[in-house]
Amino acid sequence: MSHNYHFDVTMSCSGCSGAIERVLNKLDNNSKVDISLDKQTVDISTDKDYDTVYNTIQKTGKKINDGRIIS
Repeated sequence: MSHNYHFDVTMSCSGCSGAIERVLNKLDNNSKVDISLDKQTVDISTDKDYDTVYNTIQKTGKKINDGRIIS
């Protein structure tokens, strides 16, 4: 079952967003990741649970300001 999550993440450059995209794509090959450096957001649709996705983003060292389950 696919879950949709939204995170507000502090990212200062394309390297930051690229690091998040790489770890999330490794997390689940079937996930759909949409990252906006301008809006400082990460949206992901994945089979993984919220805590797993949150912890994966956190491992990049980026600050997660907010996160929520969309559906």
